[in-house]
Amino acid sequence: MLTNPVAQPLPISAADVEAAAAAIGENIVKTPCLKSTTLSQITGAEVWLKFENLQFTAAYKERGALNKLLSLTADERARGVIAASAGNHAQGLAYNARRLGIPATIVMPRFTPIIKVQQTESHGATIVLHGEKFEEATEHAHALAAKRGLVFVHPFDDPLVMAGQGTVGLEMLDAVPDLDCLVVPIGGGGLISGIATIAKARNPDIEIIGVQAQLYPSMHAFIAGSPAPCDGDTLAEGIAVKTPGQLTRQVVQALVDDIVLVAERDLEHAVSLLLTIEKTVVEGAGAAGLAALLAHPSRFRGKRVGLVLCGGNIDTRLLANVLLRELARGGRLARLRIRLKDRPGQLFEIARIFDQQQANILEVYHQRIFTSLPAKGLITDIECETRDREHLDRLIEAIRAAGYEVRPVELD
Repeated sequence: MLTNPVAQPLPISAADVEAAAAAIGENIVKTPCLKSTTLSQITGAEVWLKFENLQFTAAYKERGALNKLLSLTADERARGVIAASAGNHAQGLAYNARRLGIPATIVMPRFTPIIKVQQTESHGATIVLHGEKFEEATEHAHALAAKRGLVFVHPFDDPLVMAGQGTVGLEMLDAVPDLDCLVVPIGGGGLISGIATIAKARNPDIEIIGVQAQLYPSMHAFIAGSPAPCDGDTLAEGIAVKTPGQLTRQVVQALVDDIVLVAERDLEHAVSLLLTIEKTVVEGAGAAGLAALLAHPSRFRGKRVGLVLCGGNIDTRLLANVLLRELARGGRLARLRIRLKDRPGQLFEIARIFDQQQANILEVYHQRIFTSLPAKGLITDIECETRDREHLDRLIEAIRAAGYEVRPVELD
């Protein structure tokens, strides 16, 4: 258990989570919680997956947003709500506000990808683009709320939002009551606060493990009492939060047992595995729980573990890059840099070796000018497809055996 130096009433209780479940009722998808036999074999744990990427807006954020909206008075509903978000909170709030007939305004940083702006607009929200950073968008949203009398709906640091998110854990424990451990992504902390509250009330011995990207260890740093930089391009943009909530910190400190960090490679591998094995699309944050099992196998081996696939909103081009990079790391795709002599038939001889080894050539790049080789030197990069790492190794050995210099161009 993480230390809670000052005993104090926590912002939410199990009763609040149960009340949220009753309030939101059938208005959200009670997503399946299913055992993954293959991922269990890979990780050594008994893995149960909660498919929150199957919500209408493809993320759990609908739960907290709806619980907050349902609490508003008639006057507050008439005035409308406002939030600052460039992601799932924006869509979850906009979608449910339209369903309830509540005007919604979403402030997004100017750099927000156009697809996210369009998706949020499609749910009927008014979009305001302001600021270069999320903090600037948030400040502007508060200013507009005060000026126009709108209700500000925080993405995580609000008791009603936290309780709504906790209904994810309630459903998981209803489906699998004897889970040993719940592994939950942490951004601002709303999801893990709600889940930890209901889970610990149901079973004080259950482990609650938070997961953060190594590039954004904000809650981990707060708990450890040692500031850490939070910056960089992470695949898990949904949990790339520099400052966790004031309320959520209290719950995490009191109820969460541990927080682990995962590298970008682990996140990429987890996204790929979930698509190829479970045939489900998740964003980087949604794959963080599985990434934790892959990065820290001994921590979870032999336990019955529940993972929250918290969202599935990932850019298709980014998803394609992740999958291709995983193929390259597994030896299924490769770029081989081969030094040739400047004479007829060299490329034919190389192609013949690929044919003999049953390796598929995808692309061929010649380089004569921008190289440190002598003027008659020639570099050829060949992108190819092989069955696996062993097949690729045999191909490289065959090229070397034919007298050519060759090396794979490795990913970082």
